[in-house]
Amino acid sequence: MTIKELRTLSKMTQQEFADYFGISKRAIESWEGGQRQCPKYLLDLIEYKLRNENLI
Repeated sequence: MTIKELRTLSKMTQQEFADYFGISKRAIESWEGGQRQCPKYLLDLIEYKLRNENLI
């Protein structure tokens, strides 16, 4: 899954998602816009946390 897919499934805005995970909104924008790629390990950790907390 991509960051955008995870964020959309969790029904969070970019700002809410950034605040929830302690990541800058700019990083979320860059990952979703394709300017940068989210590290695989971070993507896996984010998905794990969202699943464990029943947010997706």
